[in-house]
Amino acid sequence: MPNPFKGVSSLIFLSSFEFLIIAVIQGKNITKKFGDLPVLRGVDLTVQTGEVVSLVGPSGSGKSTLLHILGTLDTPDQGSVEIAGTEVTRLSRKELAAFRNRSIGFVFQFHHLLPEFSALENVCIPGWLGKRSRSEVKREAAELLELLGLTARIDHRPNQLSGGEQQRVAVARALINKPAVVFADEPTGNLDTHTAQELHRLFFDLRDRFNQTFLIVTHNEELASLSDRCLRIRDGQLG
Repeated sequence: MPNPFKGVSSLIFLSSFEFLIIAVIQGKNITKKFGDLPVLRGVDLTVQTGEVVSLVGPSGSGKSTLLHILGTLDTPDQGSVEIAGTEVTRLSRKELAAFRNRSIGFVFQFHHLLPEFSALENVCIPGWLGKRSRSEVKREAAELLELLGLTARIDHRPNQLSGGEQQRVAVARALINKPAVVFADEPTGNLDTHTAQELHRLFFDLRDRFNQTFLIVTHNEELASLSDRCLRIRDGQLG
């Protein structure tokens, strides 16, 4: 993969796009049932700033449910979740929506880009929803797309992009609000082997450059083996 950072002025980029939030995830005694079926059985975990942590396990083990709870997309039946010093399980719905927009980035297996918008506009949307300056968000989005090697594709719509390019746009979108942590749910599951390897390297390049924190649910053992830590879940418990 060509170096996506080549030719980019890191001093210019960092002066306008610094990641200052200390990212830490703490989950305590997280339990979750769907009907009478227990999915998570008292999970405890901590992820430190700048870690790339993979969460692996067989289908039905609870890994995506755990990621959704940690990412505030779902709520536990019991237990608590703290992100960057905020106990999110105590927030109101309105407070949680604002916190999620400001402090959490998401990358999913299917990129969920809006087809009617360009790559640049898709990256900008979380910043605009957060009521940030439209011009500032556009400038930072363009810097991110340049950083990820997508300057030539900035005005293209999703159907004009390859699968790997779409996922890099999704990564840029996840980073636009300078989140405390990025949650990724099977981010390479819809990509061919070569493109998946490129995306793997991108996560680690971003971590090394910005001390960014990633928690990744994956079936890909290669990605899991590259992570700083690999957490394995089975029958709703971390082993």
